Amino acid sequence: MKLKTKLTLGVGLLFLLIVLLSVIGSVYINKLKSDTEKILTANYNSLEFSKNMLLALDNISTDSTVAVADFQKNNKLQEKNLTEFGEKEATQNLNLHFNSYLKAPDIHKEKLIREDLSKIMSLNMKGIERKSDIAIITAENATFWIVSLGTVCFLIAFILLFNLPQTIAEPINQLTFSIKQIADKNYSERVHFKGSEEFNSLAESFNSMAEKLQEYESSTLSKQLMDKKRIETLVNNMHDAVIGLDENHFIYMINDEALKITNLHKEDIIGKTAHEVAVNNDLMRELLKNIDHPVKDPIKIVRDNKENYFEQDIIPINIVKTGEKEKKYIGKVILLRNITPFKELDFAKTNFIATISHELKTPISAIKMGVQLLGNQKFGELNEQQQELLKSINEDGQRLLDITGELLNLSQVESGNIRLTVEKCSPKEIVQTAVKNVEKLAEQKNISISTEYLLEESDAVTADFDKTVWVMNNFLTNAVKHSFQDENIKIVVEKQNSFIQFSIIDTGSGIDEKYHRQIFDRYFQVPGEHQNGTGLGLAISKNFIEKQHGEIGVKSSLNNGSTFYFRLPVS
Repeated sequence: MKLKTKLTLGVGLLFLLIVLLSVIGSVYINKLKSDTEKILTANYNSLEFSKNMLLALDNISTDSTVAVADFQKNNKLQEKNLTEFGEKEATQNLNLHFNSYLKAPDIHKEKLIREDLSKIMSLNMKGIERKSDIAIITAENATFWIVSLGTVCFLIAFILLFNLPQTIAEPINQLTFSIKQIADKNYSERVHFKGSEEFNSLAESFNSMAEKLQEYESSTLSKQLMDKKRIETLVNNMHDAVIGLDENHFIYMINDEALKITNLHKEDIIGKTAHEVAVNNDLMRELLKNIDHPVKDPIKIVRDNKENYFEQDIIPINIVKTGEKEKKYIGKVILLRNITPFKELDFAKTNFIATISHELKTPISAIKMGVQLLGNQKFGELNEQQQELLKSINEDGQRLLDITGELLNLSQVESGNIRLTVEKCSPKEIVQTAVKNVEKLAEQKNISISTEYLLEESDAVTADFDKTVWVMNNFLTNAVKHSFQDENIKIVVEKQNSFIQFSIIDTGSGIDEKYHRQIFDRYFQVPGEHQNGTGLGLAISKNFIEKQHGEIGVKSSLNNGSTFYFRLPVS
């Protein structure tokens, strides 16, 4: 809690209690005053009037005119001062008896008058006693509340008196001691206050100052220059191009490799903004264009009449200043990683795969032809073991043919030489052709394939028929492989806005969601499954569909089957 808040609460509470004490004292004093005035103005006056009337009654026999006038005067005053219960009736009886007495004086009537006056005096005496008791209770209550509140005020004042000076003085003393330590160049001194937020904030500021002083004291200019030279030498000897920009895109660092690539001179660009340099430099303009969202594709740069490939990486620089806690952005580094050797190897690999696949396809086809001729038994009958051997050779030959086909497709994908014949195609024909290709494979596991068309008969897609059938074949083959005996595979073709979607739904073991992002990567195969393929089919399918401006995806979970789908534009 802040010290200011503590002081406000303590002093504020004490102030409120003092105000409350004053209010309660004033209320009770006014109440006592009111009770006293009631006794004096009401009951005491009635007693005085009654006494005067008794004296006048005693003097009627000697000086009747003056005594009667005096009696009547006090009687009228008494009539205006009726405050007690029964006093009005007693006063009315007094008037009746006195008037009767004036007409015919006698001792009996005089006795009745005296009794009336005695009753009036008795009622007022009782009133005085009752009001005195009330005044005593009021005084006792006033004493209780004043003493109670006074005690609370005393306790709060006592607590403030003993705690407040210590709360303020102790941190100040500690801070004074620490300042003296810093003055004596003991920069390792730190303060740690407990309690209020103000002193904690003061301690953090002091510690930050001490840390910066310690860092400054422990560093020297020569050491900093040597560190700077070491870093510059390290950066200049990197094989990757490095360009450093500050938070305002001013170029503060560029190594020799980057100067070679950009064909720039260091003295012409240091201290200038990257946008100024980009006006006359195509590469810098290209780098700035992608500075917030680096491209994944390599950048091709022709240097010395040779194509060079670079991967662009943007690294933001954030630092925590000495004595501070939050990171601060101070610029970014553009890193161009030279991947030309890897790209050349990749090209060589692609050419090798394409060549080998092409060369293997002919002998494998010849082997299959020979197996087929032997299987027809035109060159003699075969026994059961020979037939089994031929069947195995035929299956292995077909698998090799499939692999070489996938490798050829992959080489086309990697080299960018996919030949597409995009035309208006019937979705129904695509599905029927693909289903026909996998019928025998499905019959081996007694799997049925059903189709559902949720579109008009005239609806068509813009696609390469053969490549799309190849993708459908790949999806159906995988569905058959991963389905159980006697299951059903469902094909759904439906129109979705400007696309037609082909979905292949199986009830197999399914694919864990954590593998969905990798399922279309080259050579990826779901762990734990019996693998007999290359892991290229889905990657090639993705390329075929995306080259036709379509989309491809999967929906699956463990033990709930899979749905592989692709969408192609409506023709």
